[in-house]
Amino acid sequence: MKAPRHILAAIAAVMLFPAISQAETHYKPHIAIGARGGVSMSQISFSPSVKQSWNMGSTGAITFRYTEEKIFGLIAELGWVQRGWKENYELNPFSYNRTLTYINLPVLTHIYFGSRRFKGFVNLGPQVSYMIGDKISADFDYENVATVPNYPANRRYEQLDMPIKSKFDYGICASLGMEFYVQPRHSLVLEARYYYGLGNIFSAKKADVFSASRPMSLEITVGYNFRLR
Repeated sequence: MKAPRHILAAIAAVMLFPAISQAETHYKPHIAIGARGGVSMSQISFSPSVKQSWNMGSTGAITFRYTEEKIFGLIAELGWVQRGWKENYELNPFSYNRTLTYINLPVLTHIYFGSRRFKGFVNLGPQVSYMIGDKISADFDYENVATVPNYPANRRYEQLDMPIKSKFDYGICASLGMEFYVQPRHSLVLEARYYYGLGNIFSAKKADVFSASRPMSLEITVGYNFRLR
């Protein structure tokens, strides 16, 4: 657990840097509100590992952004994202995916560069989430795998109907993107964001099946921002 603490401490330092810089220089602040939406692709980092592929879902958020004229800003969002995983049965004729829907709140340092009409940016910071939905889709009886004919032998299946232990999740997200200004107050945003959870969705005690079950996702979104000032 030492590594995550160091990572969170580094993120906190990065997020405090704009406030420290502001004490020394004075730039005209900009405030913008907006929304973004798109697709999510997710897996669960299991230990021991589970053969899986990306589970497709949706994501979206309303956004609030505070920026200075020079390089730095802060972003806060309130949104939703669908995470989970899809079992990879390779050549076997089975299908299973589990979709977990979260309400999330990221607070990100916003570092940007470019011209007045076009900017590139990097976002980095912590995120907290709370699960509000858990949906399983399968074409076999996943609650009674032992009775399923021709189910792959020596394949782990405890996770298929395992109850969620923790609906609360926290982690780190980072993104790259570009912003195009249609008018001085109106802009379109394209963003790719990666999230890695530091919490486990299943119980992770010594006697449990999994020592780790951490959500991770990739989000591709398109957004619109309106600058209030």
